[in-house]
Amino acid sequence: MKFLNELRRRNPVLYYFGWLNFIGALISIIMTQTSETAVLGINAWIKPMKFFFSIWIFCWTMGWYLAYLDNKRRVRIYTWMVVVVMIIEQVIITWQAANGRLSHFNITTPLYRSLFILMGVAIATLATWTGVIGYYFFRQRRFEVPMPYIWGIRLGIILFVLFSFEGGLMASRLSHTVGAPDGGPGLPVVNWSSQYGDLRVAHFIGLHSLQLIPLFGNYIARRSRSVQLFAAGYFILTALLFIQALQRVPVLF
Repeated sequence: MKFLNELRRRNPVLYYFGWLNFIGALISIIMTQTSETAVLGINAWIKPMKFFFSIWIFCWTMGWYLAYLDNKRRVRIYTWMVVVVMIIEQVIITWQAANGRLSHFNITTPLYRSLFILMGVAIATLATWTGVIGYYFFRQRRFEVPMPYIWGIRLGIILFVLFSFEGGLMASRLSHTVGAPDGGPGLPVVNWSSQYGDLRVAHFIGLHSLQLIPLFGNYIARRSRSVQLFAAGYFILTALLFIQALQRVPVLF
């Protein structure tokens, strides 16, 4: 497939690491059908599955974008940082899930507290460094692709970083549900609370600005201004979802 060949050429490390996470997601799907281990009332393997899929998409997305930057040394350093951080994240999540335990918000023992803190430091490092990559996209003046697309990448990265740090709020609260303990009735697959506010909604939508805004810039927008307006609307929508969660209102009400 042409896309896969081009992606492999652009960033072979993130290309193959993305495949590794895709395989991890498929294994997790199988485990949801063969394992009865549960965490907060749902199959324990659903969470690793979601994170494997998310990391796969992130790796291939950034692997594609990074090819537009001129400084290849910075690109290599960032690439390997992504691999290291995501390995830390997924090893902890998968190990805890396999043993029927929470990975996020688990401070029940000194070990689990330390692992939770390690995950937070790792993701904060990823978000911050991705923000630096966004800065390089602003700093570089010449690109071989249309500027509406570049503006999509720039603004997609900004919103990705912004809503990545929303995870810090969830960590400080030791929960993502607002108005009730975690683990109540939720929507299929994503498990967003169907009765109370859920901070994961805005977090999810905000993170995927990294894909949606550049896609708009590349395939729909004809001017950079259109991308900027689209990104502003995207931010407002996501911010409203965040405020809705804080008001204890479920995403579907």
